[in-house]
Amino acid sequence: MNFVLYKKQNSMKQTRIFLTGATGAVGSQLVQQLTSLNIGFKALVRTPAQAEQLSKLPNAEAIVGDLADLVTFEYALHGIEKAFLLTNSSEQAESLQIGFAEAAHRAGVPHIVKLSQFAAHESSPVRFLRYHARVENRIRELGFRYTFLRPNLYMQGLLAFKEQIKYSGQFFAAVGNARVSLVDVRDIAAIAVAALTEPGHEDQIYDITGPEALSHYELAEILSNVLDKPVSFIDVSPAEMEQALLGAGFPEWQAGGLIEDYAHYARGEAAAVSDAVARITRKNPVSFAQFAQDHRFLL
Repeated sequence: MNFVLYKKQNSMKQTRIFLTGATGAVGSQLVQQLTSLNIGFKALVRTPAQAEQLSKLPNAEAIVGDLADLVTFEYALHGIEKAFLLTNSSEQAESLQIGFAEAAHRAGVPHIVKLSQFAAHESSPVRFLRYHARVENRIRELGFRYTFLRPNLYMQGLLAFKEQIKYSGQFFAAVGNARVSLVDVRDIAAIAVAALTEPGHEDQIYDITGPEALSHYELAEILSNVLDKPVSFIDVSPAEMEQALLGAGFPEWQAGGLIEDYAHYARGEAAAVSDAVARITRKNPVSFAQFAQDHRFLL
């Protein structure tokens, strides 16, 4: 049985935006930025506790449901003008996202803003890039207006190594000296806000990167300068990285996918720098040095 919490103010206009993935890294930033602009939204969450927390925000409506169970949320898509599509990483992500798109189509939603991935393509050797491309193609087939957001490697992904950086001054990956144009999730969310609230983003694909492409050795140098302590990057083999991921509790499918991701980075296929953040948000993208400064209390 679905459980719905409402939080409305007298000034709240009819909600036209629907969010999935509202409690994750990008989604929480998206919620924060929409709230700061006093823009109302509906958000699908998994638990009553998450719904209660979201419903404390002005102009927010939380729907408890499950993407695998359309009956729990499909009714809430009626009257929506733009839906933001994001799911957590899982083996079912492709089918869940396609199922959501088909539900949104039945409900008459005209526009989907999908969080995809840099270099998404059905023929990619990277499983995550293939699944994103298949979802994108299904959204096109259904006749939606679409905005596909394709961010590169998240700067916040480095926070997975925060304990190692804090206590041993090291982090590792199977990437060699290849440069990657990492992006801050705050900039990804800012472009999502624009796509959800402004005209002119229909049928667009945005590659989203930071302001420069950096090697992981250069990331370590920047961290050393910002944190005022030595930080080293250790290049490891794909097999060593996979064993470390499995040892840290990652399931085999996810560890294998991440190894494919890092092989893609190691081939130099993620070094291009896009102007999308500055062009769309009219603000300079967050640099890695700024990211490190903003998160130094964690590192």
